[in-house]
Amino acid sequence: MKRRLHKKYLVLILAYTGLLLLIPYVLDYGDKSVHHNNRLRQQQPRCPDLEKLWDDNGNASEQHAVNRSKTRIHIYLHATWRTGSSFLGELFNQHPDVFYLYEPMWHIWQALYPGDAGSLQGAVRDMMNALYRCDFSVLKLYAGSQNITTSFIFGWKMNKVICSEPLCDAHKRHDIGLVREDQCAKCQKRDIRDLERECKKYPVMVIKGVRVLDLSTLVPLMKDPAINLQIIQLFRDPRAVHNSRLKSKQALVKESIQVLRSKKQNDKYKRLLVPSNRVNRAESYVSSAMELICDNWLSDMMLVLNAPPWVRRNYLRVRYEDLVLQPMEELQRLFLFSNLSSSPELDRFALNMTHGHGYSSDKPFLISSRDAKEAIYAWRERLNVEQINQVEAYCSEVMRQLGYEKNSADKTT
Repeated sequence: MKRRLHKKYLVLILAYTGLLLLIPYVLDYGDKSVHHNNRLRQQQPRCPDLEKLWDDNGNASEQHAVNRSKTRIHIYLHATWRTGSSFLGELFNQHPDVFYLYEPMWHIWQALYPGDAGSLQGAVRDMMNALYRCDFSVLKLYAGSQNITTSFIFGWKMNKVICSEPLCDAHKRHDIGLVREDQCAKCQKRDIRDLERECKKYPVMVIKGVRVLDLSTLVPLMKDPAINLQIIQLFRDPRAVHNSRLKSKQALVKESIQVLRSKKQNDKYKRLLVPSNRVNRAESYVSSAMELICDNWLSDMMLVLNAPPWVRRNYLRVRYEDLVLQPMEELQRLFLFSNLSSSPELDRFALNMTHGHGYSSDKPFLISSRDAKEAIYAWRERLNVEQINQVEAYCSEVMRQLGYEKNSADKTT
């Protein structure tokens, strides 16, 4: 019995002694590990700053500023839903030197629904990269079993290149005026390779889209000397955008859900994902997305503000209010930036499109002549005080940056 006790005590003593010897080693090893990890952190590059974002090689960013007069111009009209981007795009669609595409990335969002908007940004950029090179085979990825022809392109019935010679004789390319959809619908479907050949003939290519969430997505295309992408970004009074989005809420539900899902991991926005009333579910989704839109706008502004000079030369900010109240002046500014010449016919077109009767339409995305002032002021009559205050609250900094005043009864800006 005593012998067993002695053995137990001996085992305990040996274990305790071993533990005492081991502790200093563990502490010393842990201390070395900490120092080793700290050295690794110091060696690893931190998150790239804005300068690194624009120029990977650390060389002068002027190398990206290609002489635009000697190269093909590639422009992206960067906007969000209900900002007047269809009208802005139509001004370029009318120009005889422009190959214009309306919302080609729509195909991605439709084919990959209900993917969140953030996860689709890489695919959006890849499609743009191909299209600017006049490679339309990228559309086949989102066509399913459908054959790719000119009639597959989203918005093709309003596209002047597709509806004009040599692809079709429904419209004259140099005639200024909206394409008649009923006439263009009669055009024979042409192989996508025919459209690619036409694309290569034009000195300026313009793509209009609302599915790029933030400007940083396009940085690789801006830096690529083969594309040298230039950005025209369209803004509008957030209250007017909100009013227009509510008016078209049924048509914007799917896109709003995709935008909201891109932020679902962020606690700040979790409350926005669950509508409080099933009857107003569409309105809840569309309204909630407005906060994210303003956040993305602010992010874009800060990106440009801190970007190198060559980026700012390849970037143009446009406000919808200025575009429709001073159409000819803004048109000159747009065309100068795009290395395009204007004409009296194009000036008259811009003027007539902003001096129509009213602005309401049963078709929310219809391009038509409208009363510019009514379009600008409509939110004051249609939004209640609570809605206005809410938009002004979460878009306050954006409004300040863009020059929109709060709660003004007699001013728009």
